[in-house]
Amino acid sequence: MSVPESRLTLKVTPGAPRDEVVGEHGDAVRVKLQAPPVDGKANKALLKFLAGRLGLRPAQLRIVTGETARLKIVAITGLAADEAKRRLLSRP
Repeated sequence: MSVPESRLTLKVTPGAPRDEVVGEHGDAVRVKLQAPPVDGKANKALLKFLAGRLGLRPAQLRIVTGETARLKIVAITGLAADEAKRRLLSRP
């Protein structure tokens, strides 16, 4: 039996002073990351940050679209998109 996969849209800003969720931008969750957008560092940092905030393993997350763009869609295994969004937008 496979675990359902949900998708979440993110608007990511690399090179920020700290890693944080800063609210919503339309349907997307806005995330700022310290990592620079070089050699996939921001993407790796994004998945690690999201995993920590969502209580998941980084392996449960993958970038579906937007590898080189600020607007990204992330697939999440084992957590519904609405619950993921709720967890991200609530204060840690």
